[in-house]
Amino acid sequence: MNTICAPAVAGLFYPGDAGSLEKTVATLVGAAAGEPMPFKAIVAPHAGYLYSGPVAGTAYAAVRHLAGQIRRVVLLGPAHRAGFRGMAVPSADALATPLGEVPIDRAALTAGLEIPGVHSFDPAFAGEHALEVHLPFLQHLFTDFQVVPLLVGDTRPEQVDRVLERLWGGPETLIVVSSDLSHYQDYETARRLDLATSQAIEALRANRLSGHFACGFLPLGGLLRRAMALDLRATTLDLRTSGDTAGGRDQVVGYGAYGFEYAASARLSESHRHHLLETARRALQTAAETGKEMAIDPTAYPLAMRAMRRSFVTLTRDGHLRGCIGSLTADLPLVADVVRNSFGAGLQDSRFGPVTPEEVAKIDISISVLSHPRPIAFTDEAHLLDLLRPDVDGVILRDGDRRALFLPKVWHDLPLPRQFLRQLKLKAGLSPDVSSPTLQAFRFTAETFPVESEANAPKTGIA
Repeated sequence: MNTICAPAVAGLFYPGDAGSLEKTVATLVGAAAGEPMPFKAIVAPHAGYLYSGPVAGTAYAAVRHLAGQIRRVVLLGPAHRAGFRGMAVPSADALATPLGEVPIDRAALTAGLEIPGVHSFDPAFAGEHALEVHLPFLQHLFTDFQVVPLLVGDTRPEQVDRVLERLWGGPETLIVVSSDLSHYQDYETARRLDLATSQAIEALRANRLSGHFACGFLPLGGLLRRAMALDLRATTLDLRTSGDTAGGRDQVVGYGAYGFEYAASARLSESHRHHLLETARRALQTAAETGKEMAIDPTAYPLAMRAMRRSFVTLTRDGHLRGCIGSLTADLPLVADVVRNSFGAGLQDSRFGPVTPEEVAKIDISISVLSHPRPIAFTDEAHLLDLLRPDVDGVILRDGDRRALFLPKVWHDLPLPRQFLRQLKLKAGLSPDVSSPTLQAFRFTAETFPVESEANAPKTGIA
């Protein structure tokens, strides 16, 4: 006999009748700005729809085009009503809302239960809203899917990461993490805290999260660890508070929507690319004319251009390298990082003289947006050569205080791994013929635009 987990907050957090609920969700998703994205995971808030619904709608609107693809949703959120260790799953066969029943993927839950700390614990789901409020959005978007519900109690992000690794799946699986942000701060304090949280999420810095910043910091921290391991790019899609949606501003709750996609295939929209390239050229012109970095206000730019990113700016003239400077850490919003590196490429690359004002119009600019570096585990340099992925990997070498980086596009000039590694060691000031037991290597991917054809690629110099 099938058992159904009845809705606990229908009529409280969201409309209690099917007609009103379907209309409300359709409106929230339909009103969201932005374009569909190939997200593997999303983060959305879980308050009453009046307050957080517009922000949740933004997250779900970004994946509505996946309706014919998604067959399983792994849904994680914090437990608000029961204290327990580890992670809890229900014994029920389905979860219900006024829109109908959502079957639970029992096979997936069984796989999750094999991980220490994951256990069946129905009291955790009694009256709990963190997962339930997401079900109507999922039911509105997807027709034939199962859910894997997990409530996170007293545990560590590492355990959440292990569960996500087991349940990650392929393109048929969507990961959804339920979390609000800051709680009951005044409006300006909440905005400041929530911005810091968003920047930590985009930089995949799980260690910067705590319950002070997000009630779902544990499942969110697990997702950030998995995103780092699998080279995902995180982007803030929406960031508001209850003071922006339906409440006063004396004590507000923060809400954020975030999307995670594989960095190797991640792409900014053409309009955002064009905007960044225009900004880089203005920054280069300012640097050439004044010798100073152009001042900007990142908040005046779209959210995608404000994401915390590492970038490189490459200048070429007549097909020859004219300057290349970039960032090794994600410490600035992307647009600000591009401005800083445009200044550096124009005036601070020690291989070239400063760009003159008259040159700027003759210079081609390309921007590379880098993913987060991940260590490559290798036993010796022969093993490292086998692990490198030509045309995909950017590589950072480090040995003591010596360090050097090649962007993935360098493979066009050095297509053989042995060539590539040899030149990178030379760039780092290391002997190309001597193996070092303390050598470290890190890989990353990069989105570069405009895409350089072989005819326009730098003919001399390696960026």
